[in-house]
Amino acid sequence: MLSTNWRGYRKIAWFGQFLLGLAFVFTMFQANWLGALTLAFFLLASLVFILMDERLPTLFDFLFVIAALLNAGGWVWGLFYQPGPYDEITHAFTTFSITLALSFLVYSSMLTVFRQHRLLYILTIVSFGISIGAIWEIFEWLVQVINDLDDTISDLVMDSIGATMAALLSLWALQERTRPKSRDVEPQESRIN
Repeated sequence: MLSTNWRGYRKIAWFGQFLLGLAFVFTMFQANWLGALTLAFFLLASLVFILMDERLPTLFDFLFVIAALLNAGGWVWGLFYQPGPYDEITHAFTTFSITLALSFLVYSSMLTVFRQHRLLYILTIVSFGISIGAIWEIFEWLVQVINDLDDTISDLVMDSIGATMAALLSLWALQERTRPKSRDVEPQESRIN
């Protein structure tokens, strides 16, 4: 059975950290300060997620590093400003991975309660993710990365799609994490002796 806690995800995430570090150095050499600042944030955040070994499923670390690398590609090669869906895909996937990791951390004390209230869990995670997307859009407007209302609206739609995907994957991880552990019951013959 597939697991959200396969150790290979963590190894791949460490390799992604290395690539992200290279992208950060490259943006510094390009004097792309906003890109370097954004990548520094992703580098630090993904490092923190990876180091939270037991608090997050390893799949979440891996997915966050992938989102960071997508953002690195956008900043290093200017892919956000090229024709095509790169910006939209990156928005959806970044919101997906951030929502997935942060919601699991924020709501970790309530995971066993949410196991009995799956719809409430999904709605909570989706709302959390849409909020993250809205905060990011405010940041983009403040630093004047994008001044186009149509782009903001499409980004918010993609953020909502990413948040919904995060809620569904998080539900799977919730069920896996809170599943009662099967205990070995000794055979009746050995209890009689």
